[in-house]
Amino acid sequence: MAAACWIRFPRDPRGPGVVRATLRAVLTAHGLRELVELAALLTSELTTNSVRYSDNHASVRLLWLHPVLRVSVSDTNPELPDPLKASADSASTELENRRGLFILDILADRWGGCAIGEEPFGLGGKTLWFELSWGGPPPAPAPALAA
Repeated sequence: MAAACWIRFPRDPRGPGVVRATLRAVLTAHGLRELVELAALLTSELTTNSVRYSDNHASVRLLWLHPVLRVSVSDTNPELPDPLKASADSASTELENRRGLFILDILADRWGGCAIGEEPFGLGGKTLWFELSWGGPPPAPAPALAA
């Protein structure tokens, strides 16, 4: 079963917290409780960077296709981060600047990013994503909401 969810949030320091709460609710409702904390941590790193370095709104896309959860964060800053890993040898400021990538590199099963070309109205940017694999059986479908 595939499931997807999109969340758009403004360039506001409260945005990553709203995204984390939404992500927790969505994953729990879909029976993916085991992925909640790790997905929330990694999403928080990416959304915080979007608020910090972008000048406009950002969006998050959750895509569940058993056994992989992919979380993508898109923003309007076209600059991709340096793909080199931070290491313990790095200067403390360098390590702090790359902490999110370092955490992604250690904890995500896969991660990457790509630039987004300019759209018709001048908004371009980038998308960074990560994947988490789940070893359990497919979760039971979420119950339908009562009308």
